Amino acid sequence: MQELLARLTALDTSASMSLRVIACFDELVRGGVNAHALLSAGASMAGSVAGFHDERSGRSMRVGPDGVALPDDAAAPSIERVAHTDDGLTVWIEKSPPLGMNDAMVLERLALGIGLRLGRNPPDGRRGLSSALDPDVPPHVRQQLLVALGLRPNERHRIVCLPLFATWHRHGHMVEDVVNTPFGPIHVAVVPESVIAIEANPCGIGVPMSLDDLDRSFRTAMVCLRLSAPPDVPTVVADDYGGLVELLAASHTAGPLLDVDPLDAIMAHSWGAETLDALVRAGSVRQAARLADVHHSTMQTRIDEIQRTLPFDPMDGIGRTRIGIAYLVWRLQHSTVLVAPPTAEQR
Repeated sequence: MQELLARLTALDTSASMSLRVIACFDELVRGGVNAHALLSAGASMAGSVAGFHDERSGRSMRVGPDGVALPDDAAAPSIERVAHTDDGLTVWIEKSPPLGMNDAMVLERLALGIGLRLGRNPPDGRRGLSSALDPDVPPHVRQQLLVALGLRPNERHRIVCLPLFATWHRHGHMVEDVVNTPFGPIHVAVVPESVIAIEANPCGIGVPMSLDDLDRSFRTAMVCLRLSAPPDVPTVVADDYGGLVELLAASHTAGPLLDVDPLDAIMAHSWGAETLDALVRAGSVRQAARLADVHHSTMQTRIDEIQRTLPFDPMDGIGRTRIGIAYLVWRLQHSTVLVAPPTAEQR
């Protein structure tokens, strides 16, 4: 847990502290830690004692910011605290009210975590944006959740996906949360259909969808995020790839694929990545040369090497489609956009 707290503290200072709090408690709950560990995390982030009392079991606990359990005298009137009470469970932070914004978020997530650990569940066992993007949740339920978050049911929206350490130049108001994915916790935001850029990077922006299909936008936004490569490609928008991005989102791209593995030999060349990128974007050798900023004869020499390496001709008919898809899948498999940059101490 201390390693997790240190890692979240080391994130870019422009990252929202509330998102760090959400990510921390999400990972702790997913990891199945006990109530003491949850209180310890809450106390550490709030810088004050945290505790709970369960009327059902009569159980109480208090933990200091150093993680040490304290005497169970939480009911003493001399202790000033701000508490969250629901269904007979009271969770608190021992601070004078009112709480600051970050303290309020710590208390909210701590109460949710303790409630889950003690057998309480949020309504329907669902949690806002995360459930609204879950394809296993019925479409009408997803729509209800999104409307409850303030979105208009007759409008289309896009999902934006960012790593928790994304750099924000301006953070406007939007529906957002941290959502757990197979790639770890991701900062997810909902924006109107017209938005194709935000002042943050790296990020992936999904296809516009109605509320009951917004999970499709989420999946395409995740693909776009993994295709981004800052600083050269800080943002990828699904519109630029059309149906390909949905194909990639629906495909199993983690394992070996016939046309993808041979690309490793090409990428081993210093010119491999820029040449393939130019090749799949261009309509001719000369145009590819211009995109890669090399002489057309140099580009032709590289293409000759690519043709010798691959088991198909990337310049002929269906071969162009195969190389384009293989190149995108290779980028997904080798994406490092979700690897947090080193902290100042690690450099």
